[in-house]
Amino acid sequence: MQLSKFTDYSFRALVYLAQNQDRLCTVEELAKNLHTSEHHMKKVVHKLATGGYITSLKGRAGGLHLGMEPKNINLGEILKFTEDNLNIFSCYLETDTCPLRSCGCKLKQVSHIALGHFIHEFEKYTLEDVL
Repeated sequence: MQLSKFTDYSFRALVYLAQNQDRLCTVEELAKNLHTSEHHMKKVVHKLATGGYITSLKGRAGGLHLGMEPKNINLGEILKFTEDNLNIFSCYLETDTCPLRSCGCKLKQVSHIALGHFIHEFEKYTLEDVL
């Protein structure tokens, strides 16, 4: 399983902002230091701001900073918040895609359990833990 670039950059942006809590950062700075485009980083920042994980201050002296303490930012919650599709198999959403469905295939159940363990592992940690 591979997480989306969006989730990857979300984690990186949060780590960067946590490492620079003593000052305001800009989208341009995040994009440059995290090796992505400003356009992509704007989307990441917007999503994280809607969840309260980042606060954006407008204006000439504006910038970005964490919206909450690193110890209160759970990595599992970030994963679930930023990842659009955590389904391992296409049959999660599209029941007619698998010819094995009618003969009692149990792969969906196994993958669902595995995904739960994957998410649970992330839920054990906060942003503070990975700094």
